[in-house]
Amino acid sequence: MSLEAEQPVARRPDRAALLIALVLAVVGLAIGWSTLQAGGVAAYTPVGPKTVPFIVAACLIGLALWTAVEAWRGNFPEREEQQTAPILWVVGGLIVQMLTIKTIGFSLATGLLFAATAFAFNERRLWLTLPFGIVFSFAVWFIFARGLQLSLPAGWLERLV
Repeated sequence: MSLEAEQPVARRPDRAALLIALVLAVVGLAIGWSTLQAGGVAAYTPVGPKTVPFIVAACLIGLALWTAVEAWRGNFPEREEQQTAPILWVVGGLIVQMLTIKTIGFSLATGLLFAATAFAFNERRLWLTLPFGIVFSFAVWFIFARGLQLSLPAGWLERLV
């Protein structure tokens, strides 16, 4: 038995969290700078559309500082091993959607994205997820395009209505 007191193992700063803190700070500073260049806080009312971006920028910078301090202390839990296949399915679905949305329309392209994302989350019944995604996407398109009069890309399916 040792008489020496056990020393806690010092954890190294979490480099990934420090990178996230840096990105948060850059985005917060960019929002603040952009808002400042656009005219800053409105003079006729204390809270308005030019005030909110400053609040968002301040919150992002505060979150960046908090993240950096916690990362420097090494207080983040150890992360699990990342699985790349689900990420590739979601990113692939997004790429397919972006490439096909103008040609086949919003509903079909977003239905493909829905099915790819469901497949990434281990739902292997594409015969179920693809039609459900198309019907759900069509409902979203209908609400936005017909109900709110917003412009979403229409394909042959949307032109039937």
